[in-house]
Amino acid sequence: MSTPAVGKPLVIARDVRRTFLRGEQRKEVLVALDGVSIEARAGELTALVGPDGAGKTTLMRLIAGLMTADSGELTVLGANPATDPQFIQDRIGYMPQRFGLYEDLSVQENLDLYADLHGVMPEERRQRYPQLMQMTNLGAFTKRLAGRLSGGMKQKLGLACTLVRSPELLLLDEPTVGVDPLSRRELWEIVLGLVERQGLTVLVSTSYLDEAERSSQVVVLQRGRVLAQGAPGEVTGLAAGKTFVVEPPAHRTARSLQAALLDEPDVIDAVPDGGRVRLVCDAAPTDQSSGNVQMQAAAFAPAPARFEDGFMVILRRHSPQQHSSAIALERPLRARAGEAAVEVRDLGKRFGAFTAVDEVSFEVHRGQIFGLLGPNGAGKTTTFRMLCGLLTPSAGVLRVAGLDVRRAGAAARQSLGYMAQKFSLYGTLTVLENLEFFASAYGLRGERRRARIEWALQQFELGEHLDEKSGQLPGGYQQRLAMSAALLHEPEILFLDEPTSGADALARRSFWRRITALAEQGVTVIVTTHFMQEAEYCDRIAIMDSARVLAQGTPAEIRRLARHADGHEPTMEDAFISVVTASRAGTQQAERAA
Repeated sequence: MSTPAVGKPLVIARDVRRTFLRGEQRKEVLVALDGVSIEARAGELTALVGPDGAGKTTLMRLIAGLMTADSGELTVLGANPATDPQFIQDRIGYMPQRFGLYEDLSVQENLDLYADLHGVMPEERRQRYPQLMQMTNLGAFTKRLAGRLSGGMKQKLGLACTLVRSPELLLLDEPTVGVDPLSRRELWEIVLGLVERQGLTVLVSTSYLDEAERSSQVVVLQRGRVLAQGAPGEVTGLAAGKTFVVEPPAHRTARSLQAALLDEPDVIDAVPDGGRVRLVCDAAPTDQSSGNVQMQAAAFAPAPARFEDGFMVILRRHSPQQHSSAIALERPLRARAGEAAVEVRDLGKRFGAFTAVDEVSFEVHRGQIFGLLGPNGAGKTTTFRMLCGLLTPSAGVLRVAGLDVRRAGAAARQSLGYMAQKFSLYGTLTVLENLEFFASAYGLRGERRRARIEWALQQFELGEHLDEKSGQLPGGYQQRLAMSAALLHEPEILFLDEPTSGADALARRSFWRRITALAEQGVTVIVTTHFMQEAEYCDRIAIMDSARVLAQGTPAEIRRLARHADGHEPTMEDAFISVVTASRAGTQQAERAA
């Protein structure tokens, strides 16, 4: 096939509209795309970004010829996907959010299966397979079952299966959801290499705004409409002169100041950043006449704008009242300073000959937020399950809420709330039915049960979705429902296992505002996350890899572990990658010496 001329539009959408019918009677109309017009040019990377429910996946599926538009014009590789979908599907690669790997097949068998499905001949396979294995570093794992790969390796295998034939256009829908920073960086090196060295045209949707910043063109979508389209630098420029860093007063944390600043009328965005608060606002914060008490109490300095700052400016222009309200407990907890809520000492877990957790130790004080970070397969989720009493430790001491989990697991679990890595409620039940079920499971009865469900509906703003099936809710509302269910019985300690995986920037900010409020009211929070910026909300952090804790400390202490020769201030992601890669290099060196 001939390579399209660089810069030639391969995807052209003009006023594309797509609706869905939903609800019990299928009479409620959901507008997924509302007059979308975009172009994706040959040899370039185009990124789709926007809040949950913006229409990114629907647009991808229209381009792939998997569904048709209600109206408008759509051309892909010169063809109409509505009338000639097979022509397009024979020439593109499409990796959806949940790529269909067969976990009981090996890496090689998955590749062979997709090659068979796409009619790739043996001679082409002999040329293509070595390239794919070298690109993804999966060459040493061809006999391993896909189900035994880490999350990052599964995504690489999914990409390799998508590229088993050479496509003219590659569609990637949220390819790095649930992937740790190191694997995410490796995956993006592959994608960028395909664009820069092979001239492949790529259209990607992503919730990571730093990924979108690497594109040639970015399209910002919200509620099915295009809010902005252009080079990433144009988006960044919208926040020029509006971005500042704020030093919190000595008596409060950056997390606490950030939550308070979100209520200020001129504030567009605020996030913790290296012990300070990164602020985007319409009016200069030095204007003392504004009457903003939080602003007058802090020290400000201008900061260079980032892509994410400009992105938030765009969203706030079209949704000015998107700040969520902070959560309020009926009975705030009172904790003595320094009192331990969780004590972990030399914790271990073995599954046969495999060691999943090896001599892990840390302590979390009441009212703290503790972050457990690490690559996929590091042992974080296994540690979580032991903390919650869902797995029995093989070794070590584990005390939660003052109770030995190994001896008093049932009693300890009464003090715990747990929000799983994947949406774990009942998708066929409505919001109200899920809350009623979990209230009963926690032993809530009569008036107390009614009051707690009413509290959950009000605090998490779920009232309008009361009778909707939970499996049909947008991701952000599923997250709210899962968290509200975990808090129904008023736990002292809340465990959150990658709670914002796949969530957009707005949903993550709303989520963390609620977590900050819970911590300030005495709830202890232990969280795992692959969004390194979220680690800035934590009081302390531990980084795990290969079943062990490699480093722990405050966010500022962890940042200082990063190695950077160019002089710029290291990010939490820099620190994470430095710690993990240094440990792995040391292990490899020791293995070679042995």
